[in-house]
Amino acid sequence: MDIYLARTQGFCAGVSFAIDIVEKAIEKYGLPIYVYHEIVHNTFVVDDFKKRGVVFVETLKEVPAGARIIFSAHGVPPSIVQEAKDRRLQVIDATCPLVKKVHRQATRFSEKGHKIILIGHKGHQEMVGTAGYVNPDNLYIIESKEEIKNLTIDPQEPVAYVTQTTLSVDESKEMIDDLHRRFPNLIEPARDDICYATQHRQDAVKELARICDLIIICGSTNSSNSNRLRETGEMAGVESHIIDSADDLDMSWFDNKSKVGISSGASVPKFIVRDLVYRIQALFPGSKVHHFDNPERHIVFPLPAF
Repeated sequence: MDIYLARTQGFCAGVSFAIDIVEKAIEKYGLPIYVYHEIVHNTFVVDDFKKRGVVFVETLKEVPAGARIIFSAHGVPPSIVQEAKDRRLQVIDATCPLVKKVHRQATRFSEKGHKIILIGHKGHQEMVGTAGYVNPDNLYIIESKEEIKNLTIDPQEPVAYVTQTTLSVDESKEMIDDLHRRFPNLIEPARDDICYATQHRQDAVKELARICDLIIICGSTNSSNSNRLRETGEMAGVESHIIDSADDLDMSWFDNKSKVGISSGASVPKFIVRDLVYRIQALFPGSKVHHFDNPERHIVFPLPAF
């Protein structure tokens, strides 16, 4: 079995940023430390922090007044920021800087009174956060091309859009093309909202699909960017699966296969990929591992002072 590792592996800069903030907070302040929602969408990362005493909460009411709270990488709406102030919580913001960029763009569009179309997966924490920066009277949330025709907006009105950062690059382009056809004067963000890590990882899976007859994505099922990677492989015509760990491997996937490609979501620790490679090598002795250069190896977001 030939094993091809996607050129993007390990944490993206935004995930490293958020995880390092939790580590720094534990070191500086000790426990308890509270985190609003999962710091990133990966089972092993979250479970490790839980074992060490970090408390993850779904509402700020679960946090004692005056305690220290970390906002997750996915960001929060202004209402949560205000609630934290009202409860006198000591806030540390681990929102990915690229998500913050989308918040600023949404705020600018909203302040101009534009109708705003938010493209993404309804209910995802990042979407909830971004929606909070838009006047609700001017907000329209869509997650598929089919929903575009149901938008009740005058095509002549000023209409802008922003997107979730972890969408499928190809699918979002198709939706944006449809929006341009529906709204001739569509206003675009200053820069593409889909983050570099999402773009790189999807491009890397397309690269694997040209070589391999099986693709395995390491990532948790609640991870948007990990699911988009599996879909990218499938759309390229290659059998693709997502697993949380090597224990989820199904031997039947390897029937009549000779080249397996392995990629991972942006919040997946490198040891998950390493363990999967070891498992495949144990099943197929003599398997050769092929590597590519990682385009993200020098990208780092500086931590905030706290």
